[in-house]
Amino acid sequence: MRIEVEEVGKKFSLTQGSGNRGPGEWIFRNISLTLRQQQSYAFTGPNGSGKSTLLLILAGLLPPSLGKVTYLVNDKTVDEESVFRQVSIAAPYLELVEEFTLQEFLEFHTELKPLQREMTVAKLLERMYLKEARRKYIYQFSSGMKQRLKLGISFYSQSPVLLLDEPCSNLDQQGIRWYKSEIQQLINNKLVVICSNQPYEYDFCQHVVDIIQYKR
Repeated sequence: MRIEVEEVGKKFSLTQGSGNRGPGEWIFRNISLTLRQQQSYAFTGPNGSGKSTLLLILAGLLPPSLGKVTYLVNDKTVDEESVFRQVSIAAPYLELVEEFTLQEFLEFHTELKPLQREMTVAKLLERMYLKEARRKYIYQFSSGMKQRLKLGISFYSQSPVLLLDEPCSNLDQQGIRWYKSEIQQLINNKLVVICSNQPYEYDFCQHVVDIIQYKR
């Protein structure tokens, strides 16, 4: 698996007083990168620099204003409709289906994004330290439990690409240690991208990309 990012840029139109949309400002532009499986990348920069926007473009959840993103498996281009099967993403702004119990949610989610072959729902519950909460509704979870759930289902899906935005949001020190232990076991197999301005979240990454350099 590799991802080719070619001259990608993004800007959002500004709504003017008349209701018309103005040209807006570039968040970033002219980003060209090659991201490869078994490599880990950190996108860094201060709040508002465009890290999350770029991550959503890589995930296929937001279109670029300029350029293109191509997914390739064994040098063959992946159809746009199939990109979602290649990607798992965890971010504070992506919601869970909170009306489900944890067990119901995992059964539903794994129909869409199957787990790795050696992983089962039961094993995943133990891995996330959420076994005792399997019958609880997700809306009853603490923010830290929700974050462990988001990370866990992303870590152990079959998808070869793992995209994380501020992965330690809402985690306490024990949760941060859990995150660092789990991610270290994955970076040799997946293509990992982490958006963060906190070094402890990405200090193991092999490549660091400062988004600020693309705001000119």
